[in-house]
Amino acid sequence: MGAGHGHAHGAGGTAAAAHRGRLRITLGITLAVLLAEVAGSVLTGSLALLADAGHMATDAVGVGMALVAIHFANRPAGGRRTYGYARAEILAALANCVLLLGVGGFILYEAIGRLVSPVAVPGAATVVFGLVGLVANLVSLTLLTRGQKESLNVRGAFLEVLSDALGSLAVVVSALVIMITGWSRADPVASLLIGLMIVPRTLRLLREALDVLLEAAPRDVDMDEIRSHILALPGVTDLHDLHVWTITSGMPVLSAHVVVDHAALDAAGHEKMLHDLQGCLGEHFDVEHCTFQLEPGGHAAHEAGLCH
Repeated sequence: MGAGHGHAHGAGGTAAAAHRGRLRITLGITLAVLLAEVAGSVLTGSLALLADAGHMATDAVGVGMALVAIHFANRPAGGRRTYGYARAEILAALANCVLLLGVGGFILYEAIGRLVSPVAVPGAATVVFGLVGLVANLVSLTLLTRGQKESLNVRGAFLEVLSDALGSLAVVVSALVIMITGWSRADPVASLLIGLMIVPRTLRLLREALDVLLEAAPRDVDMDEIRSHILALPGVTDLHDLHVWTITSGMPVLSAHVVVDHAALDAAGHEKMLHDLQGCLGEHFDVEHCTFQLEPGGHAAHEAGLCH
């Protein structure tokens, strides 16, 4: 029996770490727009602007937590934390979800109140502040587009900014409606739309973060395909205890017990067999960290007996 351990590619920090600078710029833009929209809400009385400012506040907290999480996630492993603090990014994404759901609920509650008792809102001034928010959010989205494909943590920030950009657009449209028609309920209607845009995206992010915490196989990994590739290698006769999970975004991990024909193992040697296994995964699957245990036939039954 032998054990093998290999990396499909070198470790270079978590997926979000490469986008730290863009997250910092996004945080600065978000804080600036937050202050502008709070001022605009005070001056105009617009609930839509206040809702967008509230969402901006969660954006700022979310991006700030993402940056803090990146800092901790890239600290070296050691002691009892054998993977370091890599999962801090997933915890930050989970915290973002809680914040977003809270803000979405508050916006919906306030918007319903405004529908019942409308408040007059000056359309022209609201359009100006809404456009400022929209342009700033579009800049932030451009900065985060690539990173959101690689990291749940960055995706959380991206989704917040995306829904905020849509919220800013809703503010502009509602203000134009008020200017043209005088229909004051356009402002709370826009607020309702902002709230409804926040919730579904947040639930999707929550599901992905929980999948990581529950160590589910990544959604883009076909377990049957991995099994078939390993079993197709010369000398491999069986496979059991195959597990694939994610430590954090961009860090998938695999472990497996591989049953190898005794004669084939003697002929090839442990090192070549492990290289073949790692080469198979590296060629067909993007796995950051893989561990194999090579076993002779019948060893699985021995393991089961030991467990009893």
